[in-house]
Amino acid sequence: MNYFSSDFKLGILGGGQLGKMLLTETRKFDIQTLVLEPSEEAPARYSCNAFYKGSLMDYDTVYQFGKMVNLLTIEIENVNLDALDVLESEGLPIFPSPKTLRLIQNKGRQKDFYVENNIPTSPHQRFVDLNDLRKSLEKDELEFPFVWKCAQFGYDGNGVKIVRSTIDLINLPEVECIAEQMVPFKNELAVIVARSVSGEVKTYPVVEMEFHPEANQVEYVICPARIDEKVAQKATEIALKVSEAFNHVGLLAVEMFQTEDDEILVNEVAPRPHNSGHYSIEASYTSQFENHLRAILDLPLGTTASKVAGIMVNLVGEEGFSGQVIYENIEKIMAIDGVTPHIYGKRETRPFRKMGHVTIVNENMVEARKVAEEVKNSIRVISGQSQ
Repeated sequence: MNYFSSDFKLGILGGGQLGKMLLTETRKFDIQTLVLEPSEEAPARYSCNAFYKGSLMDYDTVYQFGKMVNLLTIEIENVNLDALDVLESEGLPIFPSPKTLRLIQNKGRQKDFYVENNIPTSPHQRFVDLNDLRKSLEKDELEFPFVWKCAQFGYDGNGVKIVRSTIDLINLPEVECIAEQMVPFKNELAVIVARSVSGEVKTYPVVEMEFHPEANQVEYVICPARIDEKVAQKATEIALKVSEAFNHVGLLAVEMFQTEDDEILVNEVAPRPHNSGHYSIEASYTSQFENHLRAILDLPLGTTASKVAGIMVNLVGEEGFSGQVIYENIEKIMAIDGVTPHIYGKRETRPFRKMGHVTIVNENMVEARKVAEEVKNSIRVISGQSQ
């Protein structure tokens, strides 16, 4: 198949910022793209050849979209899998496959999968709903503290809460959920694995993630992680084991905990480009987005090595502001060497909404981290009106 400057059509389910950044690479190679996305204000809207507004969870919408393309990929896991099953049975290549997505889409099923495949992870229990969980607490079958996660449709810290007492259960939704044992850890790490249709596999360097204490969102991604080489090697080996078990095609971001005694436990995975790999656009020889494209088109994977140390700072909406977005002090940070902002194109800001990110590259990691702090303290994502 001739992908480049031809009639070949790549379909992407989801048109958020991940879709927008993936489309930058399709533009580079001149590949025709069609995007399906429920929001008219989608960041990817203006970067594709054809944009279709529609629900990613509606069977007919996803099926009809699939009939228009030669190959289908995703930028979000929450899509109608029944439609994808039928499309795949009719011969449409879909990467990652519906089978892989089915294992990952539900966090309870995902955790069970790790246990079944001898992949180290924290102990967990599954519950039909919150009432089922409460009964388990009453019977002393579940102990505080634990991490509550909704089984489906969680994102960016939504659908995750540390529960220390019954008071913390108030206002949680009555949905299928899991309770994970709290694990004391030193670091949160991630490894992105690229796997092509032919089975070529490459891993990006281990990254370290620093989280916002309240929003449970990544604030900084640091590459390479400031950890011992043996720990990095163990994390990479476990990520490869996870990748092989899921048998995915494309990218798989494996999020992990480094425990106090340097064990590695898998937290969860995402079968697509991921926040932990955004640094790669400036800092790597081949960005995660380009390698996702290479993998699903079965082209040789690009080198995943870094040119320089890279740190990513997430730009999220400030607390107390909702409305038309204003990026305060963006000129100030752009005056600093090695700083590149990525604005996603979401017109409306709200507290903790991901609105963009900034990459800092420097040959010196210590210096890069200092600049990252300066960037974080300078730029503010606000609106003309405070709440």
